[in-house]
Amino acid sequence: MPAAIVELTGKNFNFEAVNRPFRIAGLGAVAGESPLIRLLGPQLRRFLESQDTHCEIAWQFGEEVDCRYFRVMFARNSPKLRHRAIVTLIDQTAELRTEQSLRREMMTDSLTGLPNRAGFGDRLEDMIGPENQDRFAVLALNLDRFSRVNACMGSLAGDELLISVARRIKGALRGRDILARMGGDEFGILMAIDEGPGEALHVAKRIQSALSTPFRLSDFEIRVDCSIGVALGSEDIDDPEDLIRHAQFAVKRSKKSGRTEVYQTRAFDLAREQFGIETALRRAIDGGLMTLNFQPICDLASGRIISFEALARWTTEDGVELSPTEFIPVAEESGLIVPLGRWAMDEAARTLAAWDERAGGNCDVKVAVNLSAIQLQRDQVAPMVRHALDSHGISGDRITLELTESAIVSDPDRIAQTLLALKDLGTRLAMDDFGTGYSNLEYLQRLPIDLLKIDRSFVSGMLADRDKLAIVRAILSLSQALGMQTVAEGIETNELAQTLAALGCDYGQGFLYARPLSEVDAYALLRKRNA
Repeated sequence: MPAAIVELTGKNFNFEAVNRPFRIAGLGAVAGESPLIRLLGPQLRRFLESQDTHCEIAWQFGEEVDCRYFRVMFARNSPKLRHRAIVTLIDQTAELRTEQSLRREMMTDSLTGLPNRAGFGDRLEDMIGPENQDRFAVLALNLDRFSRVNACMGSLAGDELLISVARRIKGALRGRDILARMGGDEFGILMAIDEGPGEALHVAKRIQSALSTPFRLSDFEIRVDCSIGVALGSEDIDDPEDLIRHAQFAVKRSKKSGRTEVYQTRAFDLAREQFGIETALRRAIDGGLMTLNFQPICDLASGRIISFEALARWTTEDGVELSPTEFIPVAEESGLIVPLGRWAMDEAARTLAAWDERAGGNCDVKVAVNLSAIQLQRDQVAPMVRHALDSHGISGDRITLELTESAIVSDPDRIAQTLLALKDLGTRLAMDDFGTGYSNLEYLQRLPIDLLKIDRSFVSGMLADRDKLAIVRAILSLSQALGMQTVAEGIETNELAQTLAALGCDYGQGFLYARPLSEVDAYALLRKRNA
């Protein structure tokens, strides 16, 4: 261990003694020529003038290439010894270099040699401070269809593609821009902004142009498209890491829009609001806080109620009533539509059983329950419906299941099997919002659909709009040709109801008959109208 006894005489230091390791370390034998005194003299003087008996500091000595790292200790037996101290040095060069090497490995992507997510975050923290936050931008870049390359050609080909993509992106950047591989097929770019936000968009265009030339893998030429999200620095950002999160949020929007997206605070706030709705909705479903309302569907010829459509309603714990247009999309995106749909089916069957009990027998009405496209894809719908029917002693012909055209298009063969299984239970099947989606008449002919529901967008204002009237006539003619019944939604006037009846429409639904009602009020309306 290098060591020396140092004495302070007046303003000068002298070595009373130095050991051999001290000299071998290049720290000299004469105090006036020693780099230790030259570089650490002020600290040593302050120590001798203090009341401390020991002091420990880290010291880097030498040039960058061959520098050495020491832990230096100043010590003395008593503060009264104000002119003499022993200086010892512990060489930490090996362990610090090992630590630096490990840190470099931890901060570097092993495949591309670029900084990884952690390394990118470190660079971000080092370069961006409160005084210059508005002079930087972060770009998040995600490759499209990369998973197909991995699946079809193997992971080695996928790695080769990532390396080639990284090189091209690097070539499209400026020398001072920092490129990182954030993980998988996602890259991050940190760039300085000198002349405004347009610089970031210009770099995004250069990247897309660089990737437009196909990549050659084995015998294939593969074109790689990418989605790019941009987050611009601002003085309002508290944490530079927020720039990465904002860019990643923007890249998700880019995947949907097909163009480079710049982060917008309002969109992010909306996403956070939806996450809040998702959390509260999960608790509402688990805690039994959801309710069903029922809107009557009437026979246009007799005016009798033949069915009710069950509609989910939710009042939050704070007493706020949320519209289905607010929470149903969140439920579908989060997967909560499956437990929500199961609850709705069970609650509809329970309500029918309760009405039958109050009526002293079959109350002679059906209930229609909506099936989401997501639920049809992810859930075992037929067993779920059977369980609800058996649990409450309801026959299948008392239930109508409504689905949209988009649900069929998503996976027609699988959906066809599900619909046939539902028909085996005796349920009726209705196609909701007919004419507003992707209408494939082959599916309509092949699938066991009993009922077409004409969307309110065609029914409302039909009497004053010849085009709408023509569309309604066409749907009614089609349904009659296929042996299906029809329900017109959005009926608000007697004149509209009479016209639809004259055109051959079977049933009507809308505010003319009633708004969605609670279970008790719906039963009261049923008894009154069908008496």
